[in-house]
Amino acid sequence: MRFGVVVFPGSNCDADTFHALNSVLGCDTVYLWHKDHDLQGVDCVVLPGGFSYGDYLRSGAIARFSPLMQEVKRFARKGGFVLGICNGFQILLELGLLPGAMLRNKNLKFICRHVHVRVENAGTAFTRRAAEGQVLRIPIAHFDGNYYAPPAVHRRLEGNGRIVFRYCDASGQTDEAANVNGSLDGIAGIINAEGNVLGMMPHPERAVESLLGSTDGRFVFQSLTDSPAVRRRTARRPS
Repeated sequence: MRFGVVVFPGSNCDADTFHALNSVLGCDTVYLWHKDHDLQGVDCVVLPGGFSYGDYLRSGAIARFSPLMQEVKRFARKGGFVLGICNGFQILLELGLLPGAMLRNKNLKFICRHVHVRVENAGTAFTRRAAEGQVLRIPIAHFDGNYYAPPAVHRRLEGNGRIVFRYCDASGQTDEAANVNGSLDGIAGIINAEGNVLGMMPHPERAVESLLGSTDGRFVFQSLTDSPAVRRRTARRPS
């Protein structure tokens, strides 16, 4: 399985993500330049965290117009797997591959620390290595992580199992105190209706080695590499 990590002007987690996938997990991984049109035959595109184009207009708003993003959009609509982390999640919202929008954090401050998230749906290609209700300890680092969606969209996400992660405390309880940024219903990650595009605010690439204080981020990447759906797609890729 080959991963592609997209690099934008302002990406600051691209090297971390590449290291996690290639050096720690041993996956075939390539960088994808935002101005290119070539996805280099990858099976999963990762949009890393950072500040694409400085987030000067709105987080992810300019990155959506990068030439490569049009290829990513076509790739996703053909069933290709896409993982958006933090700024990558914001870009997926701007691209329209996921519903909703990001607001400023409720305390209007940049938050950078480890948090707990509960796995709400362990049946996705991104979470199949975790158990339903399992609590993961993964860091966040964002200013615009307060997820919002209109009530009708929220009902569809909830009703169809598309809320994949919620902020919680160490025991798995979800309440206002555990909801670090004020996200609607404590949402920390969602998936599209087809199950091949996931956006999440926590950074799994920063939780893959004991030295980093947690290895819980491995669940996300190893779920993908173990996924039968991903393997079927990989098997169809021309050599």
